[in-house]
Amino acid sequence: MRIFTNTTYNFTRWRWHAIALSSVIIVAGLVVIAQRGGLPVGIDFSGGTIVVVKFDQAVTEDQVRRAVDPIPGEEVVQQYGDSAEHEWLIRLAQAGQEQGAGIDQGSEQILGALRGAGLPTFELLSREIVGPVIGKELQQRGVYATLASILAITAYIAFRFRFSFAIGAIAATFHDIIVTLAVLVFTGYDLSLTIVAALLTITGYSVNDTIVIFDRVRENLRSKRREPLDQVVNLSVNQTLSRTVITAGTTFLSVLALYLFGGEALKGFAFTMLVGIVSGTYSTVFIASSIAIILGQGKRAVAAVPAVASSVEPAPRPTPAPGPKSKARGARAS
Repeated sequence: MRIFTNTTYNFTRWRWHAIALSSVIIVAGLVVIAQRGGLPVGIDFSGGTIVVVKFDQAVTEDQVRRAVDPIPGEEVVQQYGDSAEHEWLIRLAQAGQEQGAGIDQGSEQILGALRGAGLPTFELLSREIVGPVIGKELQQRGVYATLASILAITAYIAFRFRFSFAIGAIAATFHDIIVTLAVLVFTGYDLSLTIVAALLTITGYSVNDTIVIFDRVRENLRSKRREPLDQVVNLSVNQTLSRTVITAGTTFLSVLALYLFGGEALKGFAFTMLVGIVSGTYSTVFIASSIAIILGQGKRAVAAVPAVASSVEPAPRPTPAPGPKSKARGARAS
């Protein structure tokens, strides 16, 4: 199935605009992260208690928040699921050391505070407890998994493609991760294990999309050696445009359904994937290709010089005119 046929869009024309736009998003994200003292981490990494309760009657956020305010430490209160269900999520950071039965002290504090605040009757739907020691270990494993996947992808691309293409693909991969993290910070999502899983998925998705286009670039370079590299890259992007749109579109719609109907537990994963799909498609067409062009044009021009010189036939040497000695020899011979 082909949506676009014989397209001639000039994607490479906008490469500097794309690089400027990505730089603005990345810098803004890094500034916000620095102002907040680092990435906001979820319960999986920070350690603490999450309690989900369901009230028999409607309550407001202010009522729930006033009820848990006396508890020491920072509390997070937010509506959970559909507002008609009267479900609320309360998060309490873990305080102190992780020791035996004291690990669920936070959940008991939350439930006691809700009972003593005169709120309507409620039932406990779920509670999740992660100690700070476990949270630190999970954080390290998440970082190690992300770095290991990036290193493996880097080795593969460096082996399969020329240097400029490998650098472009690797830069696009880092671009997608940083842009996705920046958007997560802007929208208030905390870094959790499900979001780390989504980031790893985005890494593989972005690299796969980039390799498809770079494979076509490599094929076209064999038959169009004399054409500028930016024209070859632009032709390759147009030739694979249908595949890129169909793949990104179907994946986006599937993840969008997961975001809308998958429930609260999967919203962070699905939202991260939505941002990553858009960023991955954008970076493949603009960022990876642009860096490959910038790094590859100089080498291609240098390599073309000896090829042009060797294609010019040397001029024939002029035949020397006969001198006096040659005439004298001719006279003796006669």
